[in-house]
Amino acid sequence: MLFIYRILINIILLISPIILILRLIKKKEDPKRFKEKLGFFSKKKKSGKLIWFHGASVGEIQSVIPLIEKFEKNKKINQILITSNTVSSSNIIKKLKLRKTVHQFFPIDCNFISVKFINHWKPSKVFFIDSEIWPNTVNNLYRKKIPMILLNGRITKKTLQRWLILPNFAKSLFNKFKLCLSSSLESKKYLRKLGAQNIKFFGNIKFSQSESASPILNKNFRNFIKSKTPWCASSTHYNEEKFCGQTHLYLNKRYKNLLTIIIPRHINRVDSIKNELQSLKLKVHLDEPKRKISSNTDVYLVNSYGKTKSFYKECKNVFLGGSMINHGGQNPLEAVRFGCNIFHGPNVTNFKEIYWFLKNKNLSQRVTNYKNLANLLSINLKNKSQPKKIKKSLYLIGKNILNKTYKEVC
Repeated sequence: MLFIYRILINIILLISPIILILRLIKKKEDPKRFKEKLGFFSKKKKSGKLIWFHGASVGEIQSVIPLIEKFEKNKKINQILITSNTVSSSNIIKKLKLRKTVHQFFPIDCNFISVKFINHWKPSKVFFIDSEIWPNTVNNLYRKKIPMILLNGRITKKTLQRWLILPNFAKSLFNKFKLCLSSSLESKKYLRKLGAQNIKFFGNIKFSQSESASPILNKNFRNFIKSKTPWCASSTHYNEEKFCGQTHLYLNKRYKNLLTIIIPRHINRVDSIKNELQSLKLKVHLDEPKRKISSNTDVYLVNSYGKTKSFYKECKNVFLGGSMINHGGQNPLEAVRFGCNIFHGPNVTNFKEIYWFLKNKNLSQRVTNYKNLANLLSINLKNKSQPKKIKKSLYLIGKNILNKTYKEVC
């Protein structure tokens, strides 16, 4: 099966220039750094011990930032390499003050590029986050006897069924991991079925908290928010912005000074989102705090990364996107840490255990349509009190998971 995989990945390599050009046009690639995906490096390897973390995109990378911050303080570690596939995740890393850490885009998993990448960086240990398993890279690391750890391993029933189409191939990859730390008891069970050997469960590392401070919003904008009745829709995907616009229109009948803040998951979609909202007759202001905001603004549309925490500070009712569509939801814990009430759609399979925890604490509510969300928001917008105990509870849970994880992998 590995032979067939290599043929297929080589075909992808041959057509990759066309794919990359199309992605550059759509602003899904960094015009200065896209060559990293073809095995051309923009950063140098320092002498000494290097550890490597790989995650697909923003969510996976953000989940391990607290762990990376602990490794930054480890004097035995000289350099930390983070790889990911998306521009948005690289922008997140840029905003963090990490001295030892560098970011590169993950190269196409072609065998000779994979070997070149490993020989250049010479990692002493590699962490694959969530469910990022790349056959050539896994086999080449194993051949060089470089230990691999699956971190916060997440295997859904659907993922399991896909892997079990080729059970022997799956086993040949998963049994090469020195350690698998699962994100849930369900994932632990599924990892065992896929052939993983040393599996442990301490809890979902997404409960842990980064030490980095959140940016402060422009003073004028903070005053503007205080003059309005705000709510926030975060990590929204295609079609969910329209859903939020409809919610605003319905809710605006009760709150004439209503402000809807939308933070899209992918900011390259901002222009199309703005056009869609304007077609609903909504007045949209793009996130340019120095430009005067009209008092009759309906929607404040965020078009940059790294500001989410600062909006959570000012806005205590948050709808989490990726949940009204068949995506599986987005991580709500960051918003909860800022004392926000959480609203979400029916599709939250990516964070099933986390939403179950929040539901039991009466911190999240499920919605099925825009009228449903508007009615729930109406109740909560009147209620100014926020749950403070949960912030400490989450901190303690996250700290415990983080410390156990670090001790195990250090």
